[in-house]
Amino acid sequence: MLTELRQQAILDLLSQRRAVTVIELTELLNSSESTIRRDLTALHEMGRLKKVHGGATAVDDEYSVAVDVSARKDLSREEKKRIAAYGATLVSPGDFVYIDAGTTTDLLVDCLTQKRAVYVTNALSHARKLAQGGCRVILLGGEFKLSTDAAVGTETVHFLKKYHFTKGFFGVNGIHPRGGLSTTEANEAAVKAEALSRCRERYVLADPSKFSQISSVTFGALSDAVILTTTLEEKRYRSYTRIVEVDPL
Repeated sequence: MLTELRQQAILDLLSQRRAVTVIELTELLNSSESTIRRDLTALHEMGRLKKVHGGATAVDDEYSVAVDVSARKDLSREEKKRIAAYGATLVSPGDFVYIDAGTTTDLLVDCLTQKRAVYVTNALSHARKLAQGGCRVILLGGEFKLSTDAAVGTETVHFLKKYHFTKGFFGVNGIHPRGGLSTTEANEAAVKAEALSRCRERYVLADPSKFSQISSVTFGALSDAVILTTTLEEKRYRSYTRIVEVDPL
């Protein structure tokens, strides 16, 4: 396939899916990984898409759109792993920990080794992994949302109201001075906001692609949490909240 046709095919797919992985593109376009990565680099430099580790996302100025967990899990995966590994070191014996649904928090769960803490989550997959690892875990109830594998809505908020957490770890879709911490829809935002308000120490796990993005619904201000990320070029965010770069240059 000619370069121009292949690159247009990538853009057409992004207009429908909003996020794609390198592996998906190699299969769909019958091309090598090196060829696809060159295409993504070229399109990124032209401003036609946003290249992230493992794939690419659509360019929509500041505004981001909902992407299912299945499409997001391989994007920026190596960065997410490093963020998750650092976050896991923050859990201490005796902690009462809230873990939000999300792809980076899922990797956090994989890294947790502290058995003398109690974990609360709204994500079914998180709860299963924690229990299988020998941890004590409380799974919140509520309306089940398949695309995020999590309980959301008013019932989940009701369950949260009785808890007071020492630490909380949260996923996010957008981080922006104007939009604050944002997510894709109101039921998710209500759960995140309630849990955030009930944590003594709050950590948002976010790879750099989440910065300067605004998703549909704000659930907190930037100053409400410490943001764990990798090397961040947009240093202006340090004036809004504490930023921890887990592997600064």
